[in-house]
Amino acid sequence: MAEAPKAVEPPVRAAVGRHSSIVYSDDRRWAEHLCTFVRDGLDRHEAMRYFAYATEPAQVLRTLSDAGIDAQEAVRSGQLTVTNVAAPHRGDAVFDPDGLIGRWHEGVDAAFADGYRGLRVIGEMSWAERDTDDADRMLEYELRVHHEVFERLPLTGWCFYDRRLMSEERLNVLAGAHLTHRGDSVAEPTLQVAPLDGAPGFLLNGSAGWDTRRTVAAAAAALVRTPHPRPELDFSALQHLDADSLVTLAQAAARRPGGAPLRIRQAPPTLRRLLDLFPELGSTMEVVVR
Repeated sequence: MAEAPKAVEPPVRAAVGRHSSIVYSDDRRWAEHLCTFVRDGLDRHEAMRYFAYATEPAQVLRTLSDAGIDAQEAVRSGQLTVTNVAAPHRGDAVFDPDGLIGRWHEGVDAAFADGYRGLRVIGEMSWAERDTDDADRMLEYELRVHHEVFERLPLTGWCFYDRRLMSEERLNVLAGAHLTHRGDSVAEPTLQVAPLDGAPGFLLNGSAGWDTRRTVAAAAAALVRTPHPRPELDFSALQHLDADSLVTLAQAAARRPGGAPLRIRQAPPTLRRLLDLFPELGSTMEVVVR
Protein backbone atom coordinates (compact mmCIF):
# COMPACT_ATOMS: atom_id res chain seq x y z
CA MET A 1 0.00 0.00 0.00
CA ALA A 2 1.34 3.42 -0.92
CA GLU A 3 2.29 5.66 1.96
CA ALA A 4 -0.26 8.39 2.63
CA PRO A 5 1.01 11.84 1.71
CA LYS A 6 2.00 14.05 4.59
CA ALA A 7 -0.15 17.04 5.44
CA VAL A 8 1.24 20.24 4.00
CA GLU A 9 1.75 22.90 6.63
CA PRO A 10 0.76 26.44 5.65
CA PRO A 11 3.69 28.78 5.00
CA VAL A 12 4.86 30.85 7.94
CA ARG A 13 3.67 34.43 7.55
CA ALA A 14 6.06 37.34 8.14
CA ALA A 15 7.09 37.49 11.79
CA VAL A 16 6.43 41.22 12.06
CA GLY A 17 2.84 41.64 13.20
CA ARG A 18 2.50 38.19 14.76
CA HIS A 19 4.32 38.99 18.02
CA SER A 20 2.74 42.10 19.49
CA SER A 21 2.62 44.02 22.73
CA ILE A 22 -0.93 44.95 23.73
CA VAL A 23 -1.09 47.78 26.26
CA TYR A 24 -4.41 48.77 27.81
CA SER A 25 -5.64 50.66 30.85
CA ASP A 26 -9.29 49.61 31.23
CA ASP A 27 -11.48 46.53 30.87
CA ARG A 28 -13.22 47.82 27.75
CA ARG A 29 -9.99 47.95 25.78
CA TRP A 30 -8.93 44.56 27.16
CA ALA A 31 -12.21 43.08 25.89
CA GLU A 32 -11.81 44.65 22.45
CA HIS A 33 -8.35 43.15 21.98
CA LEU A 34 -9.47 39.78 23.32
CA CYS A 35 -12.44 39.53 20.96
CA THR A 36 -10.42 40.64 17.94
CA PHE A 37 -7.81 38.01 18.69
CA VAL A 38 -10.31 35.16 19.11
CA ARG A 39 -12.40 36.10 16.06
CA ASP A 40 -9.25 36.07 13.93
CA GLY A 41 -8.33 32.67 15.34
CA LEU A 42 -11.75 31.25 14.53
CA ASP A 43 -11.61 32.67 10.99
CA ARG A 44 -8.13 31.20 10.42
CA HIS A 45 -8.99 27.86 12.06
CA GLU A 46 -6.11 28.16 14.53
CA ALA A 47 -5.81 26.71 18.02
CA MET A 48 -5.98 29.38 20.74
CA ARG A 49 -4.54 29.52 24.25
CA TYR A 50 -5.16 32.24 26.85
CA PHE A 51 -2.82 32.32 29.87
CA ALA A 52 -4.44 34.50 32.53
CA TYR A 53 -2.76 36.07 35.52
CA ALA A 54 -5.06 38.81 36.81
CA THR A 55 -8.23 37.72 35.02
CA GLU A 56 -10.48 34.82 35.96
CA PRO A 57 -11.07 32.34 33.12
CA ALA A 58 -14.82 32.70 33.61
CA GLN A 59 -14.53 36.42 32.87
CA VAL A 60 -12.64 35.70 29.65
CA LEU A 61 -15.33 33.28 28.45
CA ARG A 62 -18.19 35.53 29.56
CA THR A 63 -16.68 38.49 27.71
CA LEU A 64 -16.41 36.46 24.51
CA SER A 65 -19.98 35.19 24.83
CA ASP A 66 -21.31 38.71 25.46
CA ALA A 67 -19.67 39.76 22.19
CA GLY A 68 -21.51 37.04 20.27
CA ILE A 69 -18.60 34.57 20.11
CA ASP A 70 -19.48 30.94 20.84
CA ALA A 71 -16.71 30.52 23.40
CA GLN A 72 -18.24 27.44 25.00
CA GLU A 73 -18.21 25.57 21.70
CA ALA A 74 -14.60 26.62 21.08
CA VAL A 75 -13.68 25.27 24.52
CA ARG A 76 -15.68 22.07 24.02
CA SER A 77 -13.94 21.35 20.71
CA GLY A 78 -10.53 22.05 22.20
CA GLN A 79 -9.82 24.98 19.89
CA LEU A 80 -9.73 27.42 22.84
CA THR A 81 -8.30 26.89 26.31
CA VAL A 82 -8.18 29.48 29.09
CA THR A 83 -5.79 28.72 31.93
CA ASN A 84 -5.43 30.68 35.16
CA VAL A 85 -1.80 30.42 36.24
CA ALA A 86 -0.10 32.29 39.07
CA ALA A 87 2.92 33.10 36.93
CA PRO A 88 2.71 32.02 33.29
CA HIS A 89 5.12 29.40 31.98
CA ARG A 90 7.17 29.22 35.18
CA GLY A 91 8.42 25.86 36.38
CA ASP A 92 9.68 25.37 39.94
CA ALA A 93 9.21 29.14 40.49
CA VAL A 94 11.90 29.97 37.90
CA PHE A 95 11.19 31.60 34.55
CA ASP A 96 13.02 29.61 31.87
CA PRO A 97 13.25 31.23 28.41
CA ASP A 98 14.88 28.16 26.85
CA GLY A 99 12.17 25.84 28.12
CA LEU A 100 9.38 28.13 26.98
CA ILE A 101 10.85 28.53 23.49
CA GLY A 102 10.96 24.74 23.21
CA ARG A 103 7.36 24.44 24.35
CA TRP A 104 6.17 26.78 21.59
CA HIS A 105 7.59 24.35 19.04
CA GLU A 106 5.77 21.52 20.79
CA GLY A 107 2.55 23.56 20.97
CA VAL A 108 2.55 24.28 17.24
CA ASP A 109 3.19 20.60 16.48
CA ALA A 110 0.23 19.67 18.70
CA ALA A 111 -2.01 22.21 16.96
CA PHE A 112 -1.17 20.71 13.55
CA ALA A 113 -1.76 17.22 14.90
CA ASP A 114 -5.24 18.34 15.99
CA GLY A 115 -6.00 19.64 12.50
CA TYR A 116 -5.50 23.38 13.06
CA ARG A 117 -3.59 25.69 10.74
CA GLY A 118 -1.50 27.29 13.46
CA LEU A 119 -1.42 28.40 17.06
CA ARG A 120 -2.24 31.76 18.64
CA VAL A 121 -1.59 32.67 22.25
CA ILE A 122 -2.43 35.49 24.65
CA GLY A 123 -0.36 35.87 27.81
CA GLU A 124 -1.08 38.35 30.59
CA MET A 125 2.32 39.76 31.48
CA SER A 126 1.65 41.82 34.61
CA TRP A 127 3.14 39.01 36.74
CA ALA A 128 6.57 40.36 35.76
CA GLU A 129 5.96 43.38 37.99
CA ARG A 130 6.34 41.38 41.18
CA ASP A 131 9.71 39.74 40.47
CA THR A 132 12.67 41.78 39.21
CA ASP A 133 14.82 38.76 38.32
CA ASP A 134 12.03 37.13 36.34
CA ALA A 135 11.31 40.45 34.62
CA ASP A 136 14.93 40.51 33.42
CA ARG A 137 14.62 36.95 32.11
CA MET A 138 11.32 38.00 30.52
CA LEU A 139 13.12 40.74 28.59
CA GLU A 140 15.72 38.21 27.45
CA TYR A 141 12.91 35.95 26.28
CA GLU A 142 11.02 38.70 24.42
CA LEU A 143 14.21 39.63 22.58
CA ARG A 144 14.97 36.05 21.54
CA VAL A 145 11.49 34.80 20.70
CA HIS A 146 11.08 36.95 17.55
CA HIS A 147 13.93 35.23 15.69
CA GLU A 148 13.81 31.82 17.39
CA VAL A 149 10.05 31.27 17.26
CA PHE A 150 7.99 33.75 15.25
CA GLU A 151 10.29 33.74 12.21
CA ARG A 152 10.09 29.94 12.14
CA LEU A 153 6.61 28.92 13.26
CA PRO A 154 2.96 29.72 12.38
CA LEU A 155 2.47 31.18 15.86
CA THR A 156 0.73 34.45 16.74
CA GLY A 157 1.39 35.82 20.21
CA TRP A 158 -0.12 38.86 21.88
CA CYS A 159 1.47 39.90 25.16
CA PHE A 160 -1.12 41.70 27.29
CA TYR A 161 0.21 44.52 29.49
CA ASP A 162 -2.27 46.04 31.92
CA ARG A 163 -1.08 49.56 32.67
CA ARG A 164 -2.98 49.53 35.98
CA LEU A 165 -0.83 46.68 37.31
CA MET A 166 2.68 47.61 36.17
CA SER A 167 5.15 50.43 36.65
CA GLU A 168 5.54 52.58 33.56
CA GLU A 169 9.28 51.95 33.29
CA ARG A 170 8.99 48.16 33.34
CA LEU A 171 5.98 48.14 31.05
CA ASN A 172 7.75 50.40 28.55
CA VAL A 173 10.91 48.26 28.51
CA LEU A 174 9.03 44.97 28.01
CA ALA A 175 6.50 46.34 25.53
CA GLY A 176 9.35 48.00 23.63
CA ALA A 177 10.95 44.61 22.99
CA HIS A 178 8.26 43.88 20.37
CA LEU A 179 8.32 45.09 16.77
CA THR A 180 4.54 45.51 16.69
CA HIS A 181 2.51 47.50 19.23
CA ARG A 182 -1.26 47.64 19.59
CA GLY A 183 -3.47 49.45 22.04
CA ASP A 184 -2.30 52.34 24.24
CA SER A 185 0.85 54.16 23.25
CA VAL A 186 3.90 53.80 25.47
CA ALA A 187 6.75 56.17 26.14
CA GLU A 188 10.26 55.21 25.09
CA PRO A 189 12.25 54.09 28.14
CA THR A 190 15.73 55.41 28.84
CA LEU A 191 17.08 52.38 27.00
CA GLN A 192 14.94 50.33 24.63
CA VAL A 193 16.12 47.03 23.14
CA ALA A 194 14.15 45.39 20.33
CA PRO A 195 14.77 42.64 17.75
CA LEU A 196 16.13 43.69 14.40
CA ASP A 197 13.72 43.43 11.51
CA GLY A 198 15.20 41.26 8.80
CA ALA A 199 18.39 40.08 10.51
CA PRO A 200 19.25 38.25 13.74
CA GLY A 201 20.20 40.70 16.44
CA PHE A 202 18.97 43.68 18.41
CA LEU A 203 18.52 47.43 18.10
CA LEU A 204 19.53 49.59 21.06
CA ASN A 205 17.77 52.93 21.32
CA GLY A 206 18.47 55.60 23.92
CA SER A 207 21.14 55.73 26.61
CA ALA A 208 22.99 52.76 28.13
CA GLY A 209 24.45 53.54 31.54
CA TRP A 210 24.29 52.69 35.21
CA ASP A 211 20.53 53.19 35.47
CA THR A 212 19.90 50.77 32.59
CA ARG A 213 22.41 48.08 33.57
CA ARG A 214 19.69 45.45 34.08
CA THR A 215 18.36 46.07 30.57
CA VAL A 216 21.88 45.78 29.15
CA ALA A 217 22.41 42.56 31.12
CA ALA A 218 19.19 41.09 29.68
CA ALA A 219 20.29 42.01 26.15
CA ALA A 220 23.69 40.41 26.86
CA ALA A 221 22.00 37.21 28.05
CA ALA A 222 19.95 37.12 24.85
CA LEU A 223 23.14 37.50 22.81
CA VAL A 224 24.82 34.61 24.62
CA ARG A 225 21.91 32.22 24.17
CA THR A 226 20.64 33.04 20.70
CA PRO A 227 21.49 30.15 18.33
CA HIS A 228 22.28 32.40 15.37
CA PRO A 229 26.01 32.26 14.55
CA ARG A 230 26.42 35.96 13.69
CA PRO A 231 23.92 38.18 15.51
CA GLU A 232 24.26 41.94 15.20
CA LEU A 233 23.79 44.93 17.45
CA ASP A 234 22.51 48.09 15.79
CA PHE A 235 23.69 51.20 17.64
CA SER A 236 22.33 53.71 15.12
CA ALA A 237 19.76 55.01 17.64
CA LEU A 238 22.07 54.85 20.65
CA GLN A 239 22.88 58.22 22.20
CA HIS A 240 25.20 57.10 24.99
CA LEU A 241 27.11 53.92 25.83
CA ASP A 242 29.19 53.79 28.99
CA ALA A 243 32.23 51.59 29.51
CA ASP A 244 30.47 49.17 31.85
CA SER A 245 27.73 48.51 29.29
CA LEU A 246 30.29 47.96 26.56
CA VAL A 247 32.20 45.49 28.72
CA THR A 248 28.96 43.62 29.52
CA LEU A 249 28.17 43.25 25.82
CA ALA A 250 31.76 42.33 24.94
CA GLN A 251 31.82 39.64 27.63
CA ALA A 252 28.57 38.27 26.23
CA ALA A 253 30.13 38.15 22.76
CA ALA A 254 33.15 36.29 24.17
CA ARG A 255 30.91 33.66 25.80
CA ARG A 256 29.09 32.84 22.58
CA PRO A 257 29.95 29.45 21.07
CA GLY A 258 31.97 29.49 17.88
CA GLY A 259 34.16 32.49 18.64
CA ALA A 260 32.83 34.71 15.84
CA PRO A 261 32.96 38.40 16.78
CA LEU A 262 29.73 40.24 17.46
CA ARG A 263 28.84 42.50 14.55
CA ILE A 264 28.16 46.16 15.44
CA ARG A 265 26.20 48.38 13.08
CA GLN A 266 26.60 52.17 13.15
CA ALA A 267 29.14 52.25 15.95
CA PRO A 268 29.09 55.69 17.60
CA PRO A 269 32.39 57.58 18.07
CA THR A 270 32.26 56.82 21.79
CA LEU A 271 32.34 53.07 21.03
CA ARG A 272 35.32 53.46 18.73
CA ARG A 273 37.16 55.43 21.43
CA LEU A 274 36.36 52.77 24.01
CA LEU A 275 37.67 50.07 21.68
CA ASP A 276 40.86 52.09 21.28
CA LEU A 277 41.19 52.30 25.07
CA PHE A 278 40.45 48.59 25.55
CA PRO A 279 41.93 46.82 22.49
CA GLU A 280 41.30 43.40 24.05
CA LEU A 281 37.59 44.02 23.38
CA GLY A 282 38.26 44.31 19.65
CA SER A 283 38.55 40.55 19.21
CA THR A 284 34.96 40.09 20.38
CA MET A 285 33.38 42.92 18.38
CA GLU A 286 33.49 43.75 14.70
CA VAL A 287 32.31 47.18 13.51
CA VAL A 288 30.52 46.87 10.17
CA VAL A 289 29.47 49.62 7.80
CA ARG A 290 25.91 49.41 6.47
